[in-house]
Amino acid sequence: MTELVSYDLKDGVATIAISNGKANALSQEVFEGLNAALDRAEQDKAVVILTGQPGVFSAGYDLKEMQKGPKEAAALVKTGSSFTRRLAAFPLPIIGACSGHAIAKGAFILLSVDHRIGIEGPFKLGLNEVAIGMTMHHAGIEIARHRLAPAHFYRSVVNAEIYNPEGAVEAGFLDEVVAQDKLVERATELALHFKSLNMRAHRETKVKAKADYLALLDRCIEQDAEHLGLNG
Repeated sequence: MTELVSYDLKDGVATIAISNGKANALSQEVFEGLNAALDRAEQDKAVVILTGQPGVFSAGYDLKEMQKGPKEAAALVKTGSSFTRRLAAFPLPIIGACSGHAIAKGAFILLSVDHRIGIEGPFKLGLNEVAIGMTMHHAGIEIARHRLAPAHFYRSVVNAEIYNPEGAVEAGFLDEVVAQDKLVERATELALHFKSLNMRAHRETKVKAKADYLALLDRCIEQDAEHLGLNG
């Protein structure tokens, strides 16, 4: 696809990998690449494995872009929220193969896909917005509320608690943890299992199960855009 986002199709499984510097930062260009990759996966009718680089899935938004100014920062947040909304309603199964750290927007991506696999090791996962002086946006709060275990929602969103991979399973950022050298094998195994699903039934059930949540997310994205001055 691009230098920042790669796309590899094999046996009906599309592996989409982010590769953008040490933090695997999420910029407008990265989101453009990710959306183009998802477009291609839809055309290929492929189950998706979404992953990062060894040691880091993503540490969140590109700080260089966020620091350009309030308008640029707000626009990146809206793009990111729209992307996670797309993941939540994607018509084909998406597996998050978390290759290391997943912080802030990286963690929100994990909260938006169908199944999440992490790896053992000294990795950090969670929402650090409050810790770095950012008030959580409405869409972020609802993404977290939708997927995190109730006992961990407040701890994650309001207290900015960061988890190790095993704790991230308990909290709801991950579904399982495997040895580092087993991540690709496990993701591929799961993707091949998902291929056996009836994709029409998967798509229709996903949208039906998430109907209220997706409508709420749409309202939150608009509310955040209005608050950030993007609606005129």
